[in-house]
Amino acid sequence: MLSTQGQLHKRGRQRSRQKQAKPTSYTATDSNQVYTWDITYLPSKVRGQHYYLYVIEDIYSRKIVGYEVYEHECGELASQLLQRTLMREQCFNQALVLHSDNGAPMKSLTFKAKMEELGITSSYSRPRVSDDNPYVESLFRTVKYMPNWPTKGFESLDSSRSWVEAFVLWYNTEHKHSKLNYVTPSERHNGKDKEILKRRVEVLFAAKQRKPERWSGDIRNCAPVGDVHLNPEREAA
Repeated sequence: MLSTQGQLHKRGRQRSRQKQAKPTSYTATDSNQVYTWDITYLPSKVRGQHYYLYVIEDIYSRKIVGYEVYEHECGELASQLLQRTLMREQCFNQALVLHSDNGAPMKSLTFKAKMEELGITSSYSRPRVSDDNPYVESLFRTVKYMPNWPTKGFESLDSSRSWVEAFVLWYNTEHKHSKLNYVTPSERHNGKDKEILKRRVEVLFAAKQRKPERWSGDIRNCAPVGDVHLNPEREAA
């Protein structure tokens, strides 16, 4: 009877939960192909006041290619940072994907217009799924677990900017990144990782030849990381 009256569909709590569409998967085979970006809070010493760290990261090299600290979040400031980043990296007029979560600055009309103007392909995380933006989230964890992280907050906007500037310099040029087989993001970004890792193999092999009794197995893996994937599609079981 219900089927003849068109009333056999599920209603209210009976409705099946709709599956969220997966984000499109992208693969970076070199630097300046896929960026990810986000904004995180930086504490101040004034209760209820925060500064906002904007970061753009290249997923291939893990290099911070753009950053700034502002007193508020907005699409206009993000647009300015994006344009400066592309100018610095000299990657205008080439295919570039920019991934982010679904925050207000990321979805603002101003920022979307800037991406369209610059010819950038947008990619967004699924709502309420934090690990769809894993690279920059991992970076923010590194930021906030630094030994000199000011747990009681920054004195001022200027002090927060100085701290971030020093962090970025260290992270890009000194930090031997475990996900890059222990080369720095800048070395990977500039295409020097393969030569560095090749020399590392030669040094380790020579050391093993000189003192074989100190080696119980093969030398450590020094292979370059290879391609990097953003939200790779899971293969069907």
